[in-house]
Amino acid sequence: MATSIDLSPPQISPPGRIAGEPPVSRAAWLGFVVVLAASVMDLLDATIAQTAAPAIRTDLGGSYTDLEWISAGYTLAMSVVLLVGGRLGDLYGRRQVLLAGMGGFVAASALCALAPSAETLIGCRMLQGAVGAVMLPQGFGLIRELFGDGGQQRAFAVFGPVMGMSAVLGPVIGGGLVDLDLLGTGWRAVFLVNIPVGLAALWLGRRCLPKTAPVQPEGRVDLPSVGLAAIGVFGLVYPLVEGRELGWPAWVIAMPLVALAVLVAFGRRQARLARAGDERRAPLVDPSVLQRRAYVGGLALVVCFIGAMGGMTLVLTVMFQAGLGFSPLACGVATIAIPLAAIAGSITSSVTLARLGRTTIHIGSALMALGLVVVGFVLRAEGAALSAWDVAGPLALTGFGMGMIFVPMFDVILAGVLPMQLGSAAGLLEAIQQLGMSLGIAVIGTVLFDVVGGSRDPEAFVRGADHGLLVAIGFLVAAFAVTWWLPRHPRTEPAP
Repeated sequence: MATSIDLSPPQISPPGRIAGEPPVSRAAWLGFVVVLAASVMDLLDATIAQTAAPAIRTDLGGSYTDLEWISAGYTLAMSVVLLVGGRLGDLYGRRQVLLAGMGGFVAASALCALAPSAETLIGCRMLQGAVGAVMLPQGFGLIRELFGDGGQQRAFAVFGPVMGMSAVLGPVIGGGLVDLDLLGTGWRAVFLVNIPVGLAALWLGRRCLPKTAPVQPEGRVDLPSVGLAAIGVFGLVYPLVEGRELGWPAWVIAMPLVALAVLVAFGRRQARLARAGDERRAPLVDPSVLQRRAYVGGLALVVCFIGAMGGMTLVLTVMFQAGLGFSPLACGVATIAIPLAAIAGSITSSVTLARLGRTTIHIGSALMALGLVVVGFVLRAEGAALSAWDVAGPLALTGFGMGMIFVPMFDVILAGVLPMQLGSAAGLLEAIQQLGMSLGIAVIGTVLFDVVGGSRDPEAFVRGADHGLLVAIGFLVAAFAVTWWLPRHPRTEPAP
């Protein structure tokens, strides 16, 4: 007799119900597929778009600054809205917010695919990042609701490898889609692929995700706080991306200082909201976490490490494609040593973390920087004759060090906060991670394109890549230094 799969929605459960859940059902696993789809779409869009960016510029025109914005705009918008995304789930229910965010992500992906100009695409990418930030924070809460305390470890055992595989395959998938030129879509296929995946996940989510009541149905989002955060982070990134092309006028140089003042005002508003104690209008960030030096050091580590990683990816993509004439697929294959070795590094750090603690991060930072130093020597030696094989070894070393940082970073950083601060601290870390990506792309991209200028000479791109990677190494030296501020050992209990 054939076995049928029950796709009916789970019954409504009260918010916060975790203990005493029944055994995991097939519908719960199907609901988990929806959560996976949301995370995979976001991860692939971050990596695929960078691989496709040179092809996008070739088709739509625009400047190298536009190429930076295609990636930085997505993470910039996400960094702001992530401060609100988790709270929206509390206000309106995680299922409803995830499905709304996923629908918005599908629509934004379609707009990206239809963009007639680089400027339109940048705007659509910002929209895509914003709705992605609404979608993503709901995932972990939904996993707890689907699996309960006892079953969620099985879900996370699947979640990690799927994310790792997505990171490995992202550049290759992106390059393959561009090279295949399906039905003449070219680079647009990297965004069109989200539409069938997203629509299928939406249908499955409506059938399988649990309908839990909102935790704080009477609460509100503090819009002035959102506005201050948006102005502050935009004011930091905009002058770094646009300054080179504008000739660094005085107002561009002053803009980061104004942005920092706005972010200080944002912090003071969070403190006032916390003192007021009104649960209906809670602060977006618990200001008390910023009084803990170990956590602030962790924020600096995230900015430096993620910034180095984002800038490094941009440099290699531009050098291989725009400079050396690699196809998008060949570029993805040329850099695949990084994510493959990162998986090995992650496994290694899982073994060493309990014994070495934050020293694991020090080792990872040193190995990642050493790998980039060797890449720099190879670039200077080979010049325009560079091949993918020439840098495969040092890129693998870089990826291994990168993987050693990923696993322990959040657990060590969050060991520096109190248990009641974990939710806010983890949410702010996710937002700072996206901001770090934008800053890294902006700073390192500016150095790269300043060296390249208007040249089409492959030697200019190799020199620009060398200079950009030197800045990435500087980011990693700073990451190594601020790691001394972190707690010696990771948390013993998981963050919520």
